[in-house]
Amino acid sequence: MMGSQAIELNMAGRVRAGILASIAVIISLVWFRGALFELVVRWTRQEEYSHGFLIPIITAWLLWTRREALVASIGRPAWSGLLLVLLAIVMHIVGELSAIFVLPQVGFIIALFGIILAFGGYSLLKVTFAPIIFLLFAIPLPYFIDAHLTLRLQLISSEIGAFFTGLLGIPVYLQGNILDLGAYKLAVVEACSGLRYLFPLLSLGFLAAYLFRAPVWQRALVFLSAIPITILMNSARIALTAWTMDRWGSKMADEVLHAFEGWIIFMACAALLALLILVLARLSGKTFFEVFDVPAVPVRRETIVPTTNCVPVAAFLIILCAAGLSIAFISGRTEIVPDRARFASFPTRIGQWQGHVSSLDAKTERGLGVDDYVLSDFDRSDGRLVNLYVAYYASQRKGVSSHSPSVCIPGGGWLITRTDRATYDSNGVRAPVNRVIVERNSEKQLVYYWFVERGRQVADEYLAKVYLLADAITMNRTDGALVRLTTPVLPGETEQGADNRLQSFMRDVVPSLITYLPAQATPRPTLSSTMTAGQS
Repeated sequence: MMGSQAIELNMAGRVRAGILASIAVIISLVWFRGALFELVVRWTRQEEYSHGFLIPIITAWLLWTRREALVASIGRPAWSGLLLVLLAIVMHIVGELSAIFVLPQVGFIIALFGIILAFGGYSLLKVTFAPIIFLLFAIPLPYFIDAHLTLRLQLISSEIGAFFTGLLGIPVYLQGNILDLGAYKLAVVEACSGLRYLFPLLSLGFLAAYLFRAPVWQRALVFLSAIPITILMNSARIALTAWTMDRWGSKMADEVLHAFEGWIIFMACAALLALLILVLARLSGKTFFEVFDVPAVPVRRETIVPTTNCVPVAAFLIILCAAGLSIAFISGRTEIVPDRARFASFPTRIGQWQGHVSSLDAKTERGLGVDDYVLSDFDRSDGRLVNLYVAYYASQRKGVSSHSPSVCIPGGGWLITRTDRATYDSNGVRAPVNRVIVERNSEKQLVYYWFVERGRQVADEYLAKVYLLADAITMNRTDGALVRLTTPVLPGETEQGADNRLQSFMRDVVPSLITYLPAQATPRPTLSSTMTAGQS
């Protein structure tokens, strides 16, 4: 009789814990709804993340397959769950202040782990860890990392695609992400970077490694193989397009390009992943279905009474509700966008320099996501010119920000041969710029570029992101700009001559930018003409 009562008490405790845990999950969904909605937006707008809709479904399926183990593993609540919830709350608050959505999105998953610990202890965490961690593959990368990765993969895919094209007997000359076939040129654009296959295949690779009952090193190999498989298949697709273009022209190449994209390439990648698992299974003397199955989870039959201590449960719900109120207050802030002059009024004559304004094509402008910009060639009486490009972003909260020239330059077919850090002084205040030498064929150019973040001049792009986060929290501003100056190193001219030309232009143009690039609340010192270049 006593044993029957203990069992009933234990079951009642588990039911009560399940109800409270469900309430906590619902509250978390409400408080994290802004970041989660942004997830859905990215899944909808970016094809490379469209697989995100399937991740929660697969997670729910994995949890359902171990439902008996979940019920049996509910243990004593752990206070450490509250620490995880507090960490998730901090991440959510910082994310709301800075609009770096990846923080609250990861914070939501951490909050789920906190709920599991607070209501079921470490025994329940052990059973749910793998399915919950799988949710990370539904979270897109921050925009600036995504842009860098896209451009890097464009260049890698272009190089390997050009190699494969050469193996097909087609003469090809590679300039950045452009395959020159002589009569035709094939540009490996952002959509051809391979990201649309990489992220879904990484998710599939993790799931396959989880279901693959094999030694750890084999499971790791299956997961990591998704990266080279994606790059090689995408490069092969580029080579096939180049071969078609060489044989039948660009119209047929476009048809092939569209035919061999999307699900066809992804299914081919998935088939290679399955083939790898089959090979590894054969090495162990087993068949595919003997090693590929949902892992069995031992059902615990211990007598655990999880409700004897309800303090962690009550504290958890109180903290979660209080955090929700503070987050609701913070998310109601309206970002400060300072007044500034538009670049439409930017002078066409600066000192002894005469400007010739040009513009970006519509596709490039959309891709950059820039709010305002100036693009102009300035020259003097000697005919030697300097190209000025300034891209201004009124808000970088949604992840749209300046594209680093260190990534964009190689995409245009230029080779970066040297990168220095140059510094010029302004009454004791040192202002850094990046100094880059680029070459293409027989051409050579000198590039200076830097970032202006709320009046602060920064050369290091990652430091610029740190300032962006800090200023979003303390100033409620995320406006910023990229300033880039370019001049050719003419035949017979030394690099010092090109340096002198850029420095001369900077003395005239930097003061002219003040009204177009808003400063901090405190006055920004002007830059003097003194400048020294030193290798970084």
